[in-house]
Amino acid sequence: MARGRPAALGEGMNDLELMSSFDPNILLGHYRIEERIGIGGMGVVYKAIDTKLNRAVALKVVRPELLQDDGLKRLEREARALASLNHPHVAAIHGFEETREASFLVLEYVPGPTLADRLTRGALPVRDAIGIARQIAEALEAAHGRGMIHRDLKPANIKITDDGEVKVLDFGLAKSFDRSHEIAGSVGITISAITKEMLIVGTAGYMSPEQACGKPVDTRTDIWAFGCVVYEMLTGRTAFRGNTLGEIIAATVERDPDWQVLPTATPTSVASLLRRCLRKDPQSRLRDIGDARIELEEALGEAASVAAAPSAVTRRTMIATLAGAAIGAAATGITVTRARNATVVRHVTRLPIAFPPGVLAEASSNRRVAIAPDGTRIAFNAGVQGQNKLYVRALDALESQPLAMPGGSNTPFFSPDGRWLGFFGAGGGQIGYLRKVAISGGAPQNICPTEAATGATWSDDDTIYLVASSPGAVLRISSAGGAPRDAVSIDFANGERAHRHPCAVSGTSVVLFTMSNADAETFDDTRIVACDTRTGRRRTLVEGGTHPRYSPSGHVVYARAGNLLAVRFDPSRLEVSGQPFTALEGLLMSVNSGAANFDISASGDLVYIPGIADKGERTLVWVERDGTAKPLPLPPRSYLHPRISPDGRQLAVEIEGPNHDFYVYDFVRAVLTKMTTDGESHWPVWAPDGSHVAYRSGHMAAWRMWEMPTDRSGAPQQLPGVGKAQSAESWSPDGRAIAYTATTEQAGSHILVESLDDHQSHSMVDVRAPAGSPKFSPDGHWLAYCSNESGAPQVYVQAFPGPGAKIQVSANGGTDPVWKRDGGELYYRDGDKMMAVGVSSGSGFSAGRPQLLWEGHYSHGMNASCGPPGATSSNYDVTADGRRFLMIKDATLDQQIARQAIVVLSWADELTRLASRS
Repeated sequence: MARGRPAALGEGMNDLELMSSFDPNILLGHYRIEERIGIGGMGVVYKAIDTKLNRAVALKVVRPELLQDDGLKRLEREARALASLNHPHVAAIHGFEETREASFLVLEYVPGPTLADRLTRGALPVRDAIGIARQIAEALEAAHGRGMIHRDLKPANIKITDDGEVKVLDFGLAKSFDRSHEIAGSVGITISAITKEMLIVGTAGYMSPEQACGKPVDTRTDIWAFGCVVYEMLTGRTAFRGNTLGEIIAATVERDPDWQVLPTATPTSVASLLRRCLRKDPQSRLRDIGDARIELEEALGEAASVAAAPSAVTRRTMIATLAGAAIGAAATGITVTRARNATVVRHVTRLPIAFPPGVLAEASSNRRVAIAPDGTRIAFNAGVQGQNKLYVRALDALESQPLAMPGGSNTPFFSPDGRWLGFFGAGGGQIGYLRKVAISGGAPQNICPTEAATGATWSDDDTIYLVASSPGAVLRISSAGGAPRDAVSIDFANGERAHRHPCAVSGTSVVLFTMSNADAETFDDTRIVACDTRTGRRRTLVEGGTHPRYSPSGHVVYARAGNLLAVRFDPSRLEVSGQPFTALEGLLMSVNSGAANFDISASGDLVYIPGIADKGERTLVWVERDGTAKPLPLPPRSYLHPRISPDGRQLAVEIEGPNHDFYVYDFVRAVLTKMTTDGESHWPVWAPDGSHVAYRSGHMAAWRMWEMPTDRSGAPQQLPGVGKAQSAESWSPDGRAIAYTATTEQAGSHILVESLDDHQSHSMVDVRAPAGSPKFSPDGHWLAYCSNESGAPQVYVQAFPGPGAKIQVSANGGTDPVWKRDGGELYYRDGDKMMAVGVSSGSGFSAGRPQLLWEGHYSHGMNASCGPPGATSSNYDVTADGRRFLMIKDATLDQQIARQAIVVLSWADELTRLASRS
């Protein structure tokens, strides 16, 4: 029998033509060629017979130039990994072999037409399309679960067997040849050095925008391609069209599909799923193809019931149209309202809950969302520009209801019977309280006063476990009120710093919590700890995670790097077993505060706010008066409150996270020196001669003022001050006084001035409204500050030491005033606008019309643990001549905003399924 290529081949044929010319009955190794069945960018595909096993296989003969350099090793490595993927909807890879004539992959032979062949006849019936889509989603789910990405999903890579089974072909092989990163501007295309032909890594029309632009990709690129394929099955046309490659890529990156051509029979849930799959921004795209598979299974179930109960389906469709996505649960036949402890058969179902118009949630120092123990309602804390409100949403209601809470509210949590909602807020004057309010209505009740807190949980025995700011350990208190008592102590001697985000495990005396330590740089490095509050026994469960919650599936679920992870947990033994696994991707959280926006009900339901992890990747940036920006040569870190030294040669700046310390940077020597090591020092302020730095230090919201020599020649000394949460803000030009803010009985953020001669403090500003960011004028006769006394933040200037004039400087709102050190101007921020006001302070103070200098999106210091803009400390500084502004640029600032929460009913069942596959 002949072996090798035919002798009649001409020398002028290229490699692609040579690979296309293996005649029937030619042997490649022990595989006998029968016919050529396809050709593509990687090579040519033949049907062949494995003469050893007497079975049909597909041979993909790989183009020789793709095996150059390390291409062969990459292909062998990828083939071995893919060979381990055994799934009924994935065409198997049997191996990779080399002969004298060719190198080729041995693949499962799948008879029948491709989906592309079928689509040449037009769109599929809706039910058929959904059924095929479900099988494709199953294949992707299996592969993604093993860390494999297809990268070239398209109808031509999907076969439909005679009995209707789907087989996805060429899984992950594009990855072996993806060299697009080597070619600038390649838009996902590589160029063969031998043939000079264009080989697309991914196919135009199915490539995600990030893939088309040559950016790194992950599983979400497959989700995009999946959406394109499903759209084409339903409509008979590609989602992104064009006459040339460039036009198709432009449509992919810039335009949306024509949603109007979807068949009217397309279920609302499927149309919504397609939109989520085809969002341009991968951060906003559907995160898990398993969720798509669930949606499609439920859509198939609904379609099957149409003939039996058309009136019920019509009613469900009407409800879904009226109530939106959240009430879409009715379309799945799930009973949302149910009695506590009742046994109800439910399916895993996702419900998006849109926040009210204009209401946003951001990563902060506390969790923003909670779910009732029976899963029938959620509570969330969100708002506009830092003005947050507490909302409650019943899952069978059409709208979220705001709870009017004077003084604000945050960190909601439900009582075990679901009748009460606990939270932190002001409960008389400006003093913070742990509070509760009945879900049925009525005035909120104070449980106990507390400084700023970082989490609370309500146990079955009506004990509330909370973490207050001082000393930062888990405390306990009866829900009826009283004085908090210690529940878990902090082992300071062994480097423990603080506890956060407690969770009571239902039916036990166990409390889970986050523990930060001296070595942690972010809350991705902190520990998950379990403590039996009855015996005092405790154990570290996880190294590297935050914000634990207990799932009735028997898992501890915690956050890390914007994902939820889970590990099997036995509360009776305080032990975990097995390996942690990823349970959900795309969670709004902060690695600086450890707060993760999710909660799990006793009935096994999940609520979470989708988004990313605020990683604190901020850069220090010089901004000229015309808005031109240039970064400082410092690596991205969680910088806050930069302060330029009086001589302009140094910079003091805080770096936040589980440990807060401040540093001094020498502009000339490019040396960054750590000034404090206690992990709880903030907001440095230079003395007028640069010899000392004042700052605040201590447990959160219990800060006291300190000062230390800049050259560290002496130990820090505490400044007396009055009130709680003292924060030094400005040193008078003569060095004899410090303006600072503190929490007093009368106001939340109140401005005081301490004399450094006799260490006496006196109030400077009307205490009836929060005020902050006080700054002495260059001549020391005036104090600029921000106050909410008019109902919105405005900048004022007031005579010092007073009494005297008080002048409003800002026109349409303003925060964070800073004087030009040489005099003549006052600067402030109006959102993203940097404003300047000409001022003079001779015999009296006068101010001109505010003028816009530049507009840019820089951090207000509001994205992690240091509060929103308003009556706070300025998060920027200005050179003495007023020519350059030192700003902080947050790399992910625009992505830290969410407009909805997601409820996943019966998520504990999904968690069990995921655990079985891990």
